[in-house]
Amino acid sequence: HARAASTGPRAALGAPRAHRALATLSRQQAHGSAWSREPDPTMAARIPPASEILDERAIHAAIEGTREAAKDAAHVRDVLSRALERATLQKAKEGLTSEYVQGLDATEAATLLNIDASDRDLMGELFKTALDIKERIYGNRIVLFAPLYIASYCINSCTYCAFRAANKHIARSHLSDAEVVKEVETLEKMGHRRLLLLTGEDPRYTFDDFLRVVHTVAGVRSEPCGQIRRINVEIPALSVSDFRRLKATGEIGTYTLFQETYHRDTFRKVHPTGPKSDFDYRLQTMDRAQLGGIDDVGVGALFGLHDYRFEALAMLQHAAHLERHYGAGPHTISIPRIRPADQAPSSIQPPAPVSDPDFLKLVAVLRCAVPYTGMILSTRESPAMRRKLLHLGISQMSAGSKTDVGAYAKGDQRTELEAFGTAPHLDLLDGLDARAAAPPGARAPGSGAELVGQFSLLDHRSLDEVVKDLLEMGFVPSWCTACYRAGRTGAKFMAIAKKGDIHNYCHPNALLTLQEYVQDYATEHTRDLARRVIEEEKKTIARTTALDRKLQKVMEGERDLYF
Repeated sequence: HARAASTGPRAALGAPRAHRALATLSRQQAHGSAWSREPDPTMAARIPPASEILDERAIHAAIEGTREAAKDAAHVRDVLSRALERATLQKAKEGLTSEYVQGLDATEAATLLNIDASDRDLMGELFKTALDIKERIYGNRIVLFAPLYIASYCINSCTYCAFRAANKHIARSHLSDAEVVKEVETLEKMGHRRLLLLTGEDPRYTFDDFLRVVHTVAGVRSEPCGQIRRINVEIPALSVSDFRRLKATGEIGTYTLFQETYHRDTFRKVHPTGPKSDFDYRLQTMDRAQLGGIDDVGVGALFGLHDYRFEALAMLQHAAHLERHYGAGPHTISIPRIRPADQAPSSIQPPAPVSDPDFLKLVAVLRCAVPYTGMILSTRESPAMRRKLLHLGISQMSAGSKTDVGAYAKGDQRTELEAFGTAPHLDLLDGLDARAAAPPGARAPGSGAELVGQFSLLDHRSLDEVVKDLLEMGFVPSWCTACYRAGRTGAKFMAIAKKGDIHNYCHPNALLTLQEYVQDYATEHTRDLARRVIEEEKKTIARTTALDRKLQKVMEGERDLYF
């Protein structure tokens, strides 16, 4: 983004708090962690206290205070109408400077979250509104990426994660620079252009090691035209000073960090030891990112640790805080559900499991609440559930994912395809598991010998299989990074959005990246299907002649073309 979060009046928000005694802060808040130290402890005085970021009482009040309103169909429809109006910017003020738009206030979001998931009429209206918003803003484009795990060392004790320090059953490792190159080359040869780099928190694999890998990944090229164009990162909480170092690489897109759970008591239970056990320090991470010059951030919660309604409202509260203080709400929101992981008790028996209908409702409400914020879906969900969620607001999804270190180059390409059809589900509530969890004593899916990596996956399809599936469903797979690189963010992006012209940029750019995939990586069947889709989608674009010229250049061997 073009905004410089470390300058200007908003960045000085901590100045009035400079008098706060450092003695009131945890050692980690003042000095950083072993993995990311803060040489300037006065930085801590500039960070808003956790109480200004999160108000648990207000969240509980919103949930309890809207139970009856959620039963009133007329009231729910009014909320949905307002959400659609805000998402389409019908009454938006001139000069919007941020891509973060609040489609629902806390009371409205709580009302929708309290809808009875068995009420098919209201759920259907919620789903339709979410889809209308998604199609208005994102059209039928779905951005694809892959995660790349760099190291599995970790000194934390998260009770839902296989990388937890207490797990002696897994072999710890990290990728050498040469192994990083092999992994990236393998991903590029699948067709990936966007990666999410991840690592655990442990002094055996330092932040300096990670920074070196960022540059390594950015420099990898492979035949025929492999190149990673966007590197996002999901790494441990950083100090302000280290955020500045991350920014200085010039290679980073979005910095992502999940709070995991915004419920303080639950957080303490599932993070009993380690630097991650400091709730306030983790919650303040995105503030430190802003002060460190990184305003492109992604937030998320791990659904299944606490009441999903609380987590959703807390995540929205966190997003609103970032927008209010820095003029930069989160770029993305992630919505992972807990999946079984080796030696991770909370993953086998989640404290607050989320049923399939409630999960669909959650995604639809979030799309209404933050219409211009990207929503990310991982391969934790099954192909069938992922297909359903595509119709409710998901704009980005991982494909061909592996969660163990070095798995891509090893050629571990399990394709345990599940017997689900590929046609769009006209009724999204059909065929769901309404239970929140398996019966006591039941064997968890993916348990036992199948548990590999940080957690188990339910979608083992290759990238090409996912691309083919998307095309058959009427979606356009995209690897586009044009807006970031053209500086079309913030105020410039919203000016285009207010006119309803996003489609004239994002859609042709998505087709150009799809044409690249067709030329270089697609299987024969996917190639034929993609070509037909490109021809059909061209009919929806105003600048057809200009697009045809660029598509022809791609077919002649040029790459990385965009509007």
